[in-house]
Amino acid sequence: MSTSTSSDLSVIVGERGHLTNLAYRLLGSLAEAEDAVQETYARWYAMPKHRQEAIESPGAWLTTVAGRICLDLLGSARARRERYVGAWVPEPLPDRTEWTGGPTELADPADRITLDESVNMAFLLVLESMTPAERVAFVLHDVFRYPFAEIAAIVGRTPAACRQLATSARRRVRAARIPTAAAPGQAGLVREFKEAWEARDIKALVGLLAPDAAMIADGGGLVGAALRPVEGAERIAQYLIHIADRAPGLTLLERSVNGRPGLVAQHTGATVTVAAFELTDERVTRIWAVRNPEKLGPWSQAGRH
Repeated sequence: MSTSTSSDLSVIVGERGHLTNLAYRLLGSLAEAEDAVQETYARWYAMPKHRQEAIESPGAWLTTVAGRICLDLLGSARARRERYVGAWVPEPLPDRTEWTGGPTELADPADRITLDESVNMAFLLVLESMTPAERVAFVLHDVFRYPFAEIAAIVGRTPAACRQLATSARRRVRAARIPTAAAPGQAGLVREFKEAWEARDIKALVGLLAPDAAMIADGGGLVGAALRPVEGAERIAQYLIHIADRAPGLTLLERSVNGRPGLVAQHTGATVTVAAFELTDERVTRIWAVRNPEKLGPWSQAGRH
């Protein structure tokens, strides 16, 4: 293999991390993100060599193709979400330091995702409320800083229309009033929550929850989970105690979930629930409990230190 060919290949392969980061934020699903990236590379390698060599910026080509694939997937995902059993919550991400997978080329795609404010659970759920075109325009421009002229080629609209899409999406984000950074003492509050849950102390749990708190569980119809949000501090506390009583031997671990302090519940060594939290004014306001085993793949190895 010539040096230039080897160099070109390393550039192409080196884009995988960026593409995975982009696809996860666009799709909210690690499995779908990896599929989109695989399809992007399949299209690149399916091109004749002379066409590859004619592409001035392979990285830009890969991003454009990945963006279009994600846009198509977002359209079909809406229909799938409507058929989904119960609430749909994005796939939770472990911290890369907790991932104990194999060599880099075999590592889980979660290990390639940069954890920042754009992957916290509340932010991802606001992205879910956007139209596919809004989501693509907003993520590419506001998160990845792509110019609207390049986004236009992906979305199939004019740069001005893409600017409007991003503006509309930005309004949705502002209306959601998502905390821009982890609340001070968040890890300590999650630890107190864990200890109160382990002690089955309803009074302590109620004290840590905002009166109007909500808990959303995602079982995907594959495991038991509340099909509707559990609302109110008292009801959430009772629900959590009920879960603990039904699963003796449940182990709770403090873990980073999408870059924020969260909890992982394990039963007989297997991860059964990953919980992400939103906190304001030193109280828990939202809990997203992902129980769907199809979304817990990256957690099967995490936390086994």
